[in-house]
Order: sequence, then C-alpha cells, then structure tokens
Amino acid sequence: MTVNKHRQEFHGLPVFEFSGEADDAREQPAPGAVAWRIAVRYGSHTDFDALWKAFLDRVDPAEVRAVLIGPWWTRDYDSVGDTLATIVRDAERLPALEALFVADVTYDECEISWLEMTEVTAVATAFPRLAELVVRGGNGLALTPFRHDRLKVLRFETGGLPSTVVRAVAGSELPALERLELWLGVEEYGGDSTIDDLAPVLDGTRFPALRHLGLANSEYQDEIAAAVAHAPVVARLESLDLSMGVFSDEGAAALLEGQPLTHLRALDLHHHYLTDELQQRLREALPGVELDLSDAEDEDDPQDRYVAVAE
Repeated sequence: MTVNKHRQEFHGLPVFEFSGEADDAREQPAPGAVAWRIAVRYGSHTDFDALWKAFLDRVDPAEVRAVLIGPWWTRDYDSVGDTLATIVRDAERLPALEALFVADVTYDECEISWLEMTEVTAVATAFPRLAELVVRGGNGLALTPFRHDRLKVLRFETGGLPSTVVRAVAGSELPALERLELWLGVEEYGGDSTIDDLAPVLDGTRFPALRHLGLANSEYQDEIAAAVAHAPVVARLESLDLSMGVFSDEGAAALLEGQPLTHLRALDLHHHYLTDELQQRLREALPGVELDLSDAEDEDDPQDRYVAVAE
C-alpha cells in the first residue's frame, strides 16, 4: 500500500486547495464550508510562510474549520518545524479550527519515511476546539503527553512510529477521544515500539470515550492480536483495526480463543497472511461483524512478510 492520492474529504468537508494565485479563477468557497489544503507547489518560488500569509489575508480565518498542510518545502524536504511554528503563532486567528492534517503528502510528492517531522505537542494543544488531528510521517517525530478536552480523533500515519510517541499518546489525558489510530511501522524506519508501550491503551485505563482503536501496519501484529484478545478496552469498542501488518494464523487463533468480538460493528484485517482455513473460521465466528479480509498475501516464509506502509 502507498499513500498515492489526495483525499477528497477531511473532517466531513470537501477538500479545497488554496492556490495563493491572485488570478485563480475558481469561485472561493465560504471559509467554513471546506477543508483548506495549503501546499507549496513543485517548482514554486513561493515559500510556505508567504502562502500561509496569503491564505489568512484572503480567507476569513475566524471561520475556518479544517486545514490540511500539504508539501511545505521548496527544496530538500525541509523539516515541518518552522511551518508548524508559524501555524501555532497564528492560532488565535483560527478560533474555530476543528481539524488539522499535518503532512497531507502523497508518495509522488515525498515518500512517507522521508517526511521530516518535528515535535508536534504545541500544535496539538494550540487550538481549544480541535476535534481531529492527523499527522503523517515519523522521521524526527516527537510528542510529549498532553491534555485536550475536545480532541475526538487522533491518528499517526507512519512507516515507523517512535516508541516515545506511542508512550506519549498512551500517557495523554484525552477524555473526549473516540478514535485512535497508530500506524506503528517497522524498525528500519524508526518503529521501535513494543507491546508494553501499548499497555495503558489496551488495559482500558485511558481514553474513556474510545470507540475505535487502530493498531496497524506493524511487524508484531500477531503479538498485538494476542494482547487484544484479552484487553479490557475491547469491550467498549465498536470497531477495531489490526490491518496492514504481518497478521497471520497465529494472531487469528489468538483472537478466536480470546474474548468475544461479536459486539464489534467492524474488524479490519486487510493486508494479512492468513490461510484460507483461518479466514473461514473468522467469518464463521463473526457473522454479524463487517470483516475486511481483503489484500491477502501468500508469502509462506515469515522472514519475507512485509507491512503495507514502510518507506
């Protein structure tokens, strides 16, 4: 799997790309009617600061509800640090901001593992009304535990999520959080987390409002499944995502032998290494669950198995 196309919708709003061009003939939508994608175009002589200033000048920022940050560099994949500092600096001008996507970048713009990230705690806490935060890329990514009373959706999309970030998420106070998704990735690209790092999430002591949990894209997906099979948090979930990793018969057997999962609305296991027998057993055990078993891989040697998103 690669991140190979721009999203058409974010936070329930259609995405509209802000060009920054004075002669853009398109009709500009109402500030709160769309999710605004701010991206430096390839070959452009305009840097992100100039583009961001034009956005704030031409669109009433007080009514903007959602923003996506696309490519921010003019050369050499510069770190997103200065870009986020600029956004945090102007946070008071965006009092209605409910959703922020950091690095809405496709593979043809930059591979996910090449994205130069930074400390993102400040941007996570700068907007009191923020309900959804998505961060793509793990290289240089840092986070410290934080509190936010309104954040409902938190997603980190990486080819390698640092264990320090996993522990910071698990140590955060997010009483409204309903959806948590972590693309854990591989050690080669900085994904050094272990099952112990996930313990505070799985034991149910964090995030009382959680209804969807995604622990995906992992090299230790079977171990995660074994922990999930007995994790207290599962009883209050409506959906569970264990997709994109090296999930195999071992993990499926652990799920089947663990606590009932029939209360789930959906279980996502796409990109897996299950035999036909275990796929059928899952279907029979979960007849009322929306079960995604697509993208079946057939590599028999465990050493040659791979996650869906790495580089």
